[in-house]
Amino acid sequence: MTIQFNTDKTIEGSERHQNYFTPIIQEGLKRYDSQITRVEVHISDENGKKDGFNDMLCTLEVRLEGQKPTAVKSQANTVEKAVSGAIDKMKASLDTILGKLQNH
Repeated sequence: MTIQFNTDKTIEGSERHQNYFTPIIQEGLKRYDSQITRVEVHISDENGKKDGFNDMLCTLEVRLEGQKPTAVKSQANTVEKAVSGAIDKMKASLDTILGKLQNH
C-alpha cells in the first residue's frame, strides 16, 4: 500500500505529519491491505491562518485494485482527529464496497 501525502500551504511540517500518520493509516486500513493499491491523504486548514472550529480537513482517497477511487472527508479541531475520523469513515466505506463485491 502506497501512501501519498498532500497538504495545503498553511499546514506546516508535512514530512513530520507523513512520518506520524503513515503507520496510523497503515494500521487502520491493514484489513484491506491486499486490495488497496494506493492511499492519498489531503490535509488542509479550511480557515487558513485564522482560528476556527473544526477547520482541519482530512480527505482520504483509496484506490482499490480494479475499482474507482473512493474518497471520504472528515473535519475536526485538530489534524489528528480529522485523520482518525477519515480512517473510521473509510473503513465503513470499504466494508460496504467490498461486501457488495463479495455478494456478486
